[in-house]
Parts: sequence; structure tokens; C-alpha cells
Amino acid sequence: MTRTKTTLLTLLAATGLASAAHADCGEVTITEMNWASSAVVTHVSKFLMEQGYGCKVVTVPSSTTPALISVAETGTPEIVTELWINGTPAYDDLSAEGKILTIADVLSDGGIEGWWVPQYLVDEHPELATIEGVLANPDLVGGRFHQCPDGWGCKNTNLAHINAWNVEDAGIEIFQHGSGETMATSIAAAFESNEPWLGYYWAPTSILGKYPMVKVDFGVEHKPDVFKCYADPECLTDEKTTYPVGPVKTVVTTDFAETYPELHDLMSKVSFTNAQMGEILAWAEENQASSEEAAVYFLTTQSDVWSQWVNDAAREKLAALIQ
Repeated sequence: MTRTKTTLLTLLAATGLASAAHADCGEVTITEMNWASSAVVTHVSKFLMEQGYGCKVVTVPSSTTPALISVAETGTPEIVTELWINGTPAYDDLSAEGKILTIADVLSDGGIEGWWVPQYLVDEHPELATIEGVLANPDLVGGRFHQCPDGWGCKNTNLAHINAWNVEDAGIEIFQHGSGETMATSIAAAFESNEPWLGYYWAPTSILGKYPMVKVDFGVEHKPDVFKCYADPECLTDEKTTYPVGPVKTVVTTDFAETYPELHDLMSKVSFTNAQMGEILAWAEENQASSEEAAVYFLTTQSDVWSQWVNDAAREKLAALIQ
């Protein structure tokens, strides 16, 4: 075990013991979405709230659609981190009803979504850089499309793209993954064997940072109204569109904003560039680190960033803890 890893684990253990004594602000709930960058955001935020503000923070494992259903029906979790609002119709409804407040661009550059193929495939077969080339050559991409898991907003938008482009009629089967981890593993396995791969993915991620991929050009402009229809499984259309650069937000319940003004202020400032998040995720993959360890890695190496998010009292507590 490296010295860096040992230091991180020691700090995690120490803060875990200390957090039991810090319950000054009460208990708050926050999502831990089932993909890597969101888990890092959650654990960075949890650490800051517990160690800087004396809160008890409960993480709620979830994904986009279940998290918003829970907010609508129960008012919890109170903080939803890394919400990719494209492809999430419930977001507009809950915002209009005043049940949630959007307080931050948690990925300041926005999220990049799309269908991707390995660079080595395009180098050998340049036509695979376009959707027309992919559909005309299903064997070259392995005859399979790698689809998002249940509960992810991209599952709906991908299905709409699949139907609009008649992907299955072209001889490409749809393989739905059970988790983000298996999607990532399938890309790594393809690169290790120099095999075909076609599917949905997004950035910032360690996968797209590590493996050279080409985003498939749909050859059409982004049409917001059509894409909004794509996001709604009950809205059917054959019109074609493409993925935009997606806003990625932190939202909170209105009750949370009123009850915890200091935490509201904190969470309104928690924001990462794609480069920052990509570097954290790459470190985590290289070191086989958990999301909690990746969060502490960020906190111990980027104090100039997070120190601007917290108030003076929290900054003093955290500075004494993080050397």
C-alpha cells in the first residue's frame, strides 16, 4: 500500500470517528448516484458538511429517476448532486411546482453525452465516425449497442435515438447494462483486445480520459423540443436530433434551503471543471481507490479550490484536520 493511500485511509478513519461527535446542525440526506463522478461530488460534500459544519450526513444510493421520484413523494433526499437535467422531465415539473431549487452547476463545463466508438476503429474505418456509417456497417461495430442501466435518464434518450434511426433494423442488438461499472468494463475489455465497441458514454469520466474514443456524428442539429420529447418515454417521435452539451446541476429541496442556509450556501459553490473531475477519476482508477478515498485525495491536494466554498468557521476546522 502506498504512503498516499495509507494517509487517505488514516484520515478517513479519523474523520469517521470524529463525525459522531459533530451533530450540531442535525441530519441531512444527499444522493450517492451510481456513477463515479457523482459519488466523488457526494463524498466531498459529505466530508465538508460533517467536518466543517458539524452535520450528520446520510447518503442515499440512487440514480436520476428514482431520486427525483423520492423527492416528489417524500421530500428526500434533500440534496441531489450531479443531476443531468437533459433527459429528466421530472426536473421541470418539480422546479415548476417549487419542490426543488437549482443552486449550482456542479460540473461547470457541462456534461458531454453521446454515442462513441474506439479511435482505432475510426482509424481503420473512417466511415464509423458518422451514424450513417455505423448503420451501414453493423459488423464493424460488433453488431451491438451498449445501453444505459435502468433508472438512468440516458436510457430513455438512447431508446428514442435507436427508434428514430432504426438501429435494430440495421442489425444492431441493444445490450442493456446493469450498472455503470459494467459499461466501463466493456470499454476497457474492448481496448485490451482491440475489438469493436459502440455505445453511450459521457464525460467527464476516467474512461474517456484513458481510452481514445470518437463521438459518433449524428449529422443533425440539436433540437431542444425534440430532445425533450426523447426524454419522455410516453412522447413518441420519429424526428431526429442529437445530444447537446448537458447542464449538470445540484438541486435541493425548498425545505432544505430554508432550514440550512449555511449548507445551501456551501452547496451552491461546490463545482468542478471537467478537467478537475477527470484528474480525480483518473487518480482513483490508477490507485484502485474508492469514491471516499478519491474525495479525500481531492481535499488534500486541492485546498485552494474547496477552501473558497466553505465559510470561515468551517475553513478553520478543516484546515486543522487536513494538513
